[in-house]
Amino acid sequence: MSSAWFVVNVGEADWESKGEFGVRCRFESPDDRFAHFGITVQVIQPGQPSGLYHAEDAQEGFLVLAGECLAVIDGQEHPLRQWDYFHCPPGTRHVLVGAGNQPCTVLMVGAPRSASLSEILYPQDPVAARHGASATETTRSSKQAYADRTFTGPGVRAPWPDD
Repeated sequence: MSSAWFVVNVGEADWESKGEFGVRCRFESPDDRFAHFGITVQVIQPGQPSGLYHAEDAQEGFLVLAGECLAVIDGQEHPLRQWDYFHCPPGTRHVLVGAGNQPCTVLMVGAPRSASLSEILYPQDPVAARHGASATETTRSSKQAYADRTFTGPGVRAPWPDD
């Protein structure tokens, strides 16, 4: 758990590719997680989901910093635009999908994931499936849910040009 304070510019922080799910900056390393919350900036392209439709036992929050996206929440579509905030109580089934004609940047905040990901449900959902964001069958196994998905890992640059 990280115990030292730090300052980092999001454009200079470590980014990773999530393959078909965009790119993200997590501000923490897999070996040095924040103890009380997780924070991520994720950039998704139009039509690109942020991950798979899921529900967690912890609350999450999503603030659209730029662009537009579609939130699939409990099987219904809800458009979000810059400065919209989506509060996600525990157990809410959800996923974000890029919309519009430019990238969507989202600040994501939530409780840190436990050592076991068994608290995450990946339900099969027809609305999420239309956006390529549903598990093929309902599962609590992230390995099973993401088995046929691509990830490329760390070492990518921030998705905007340097000033």
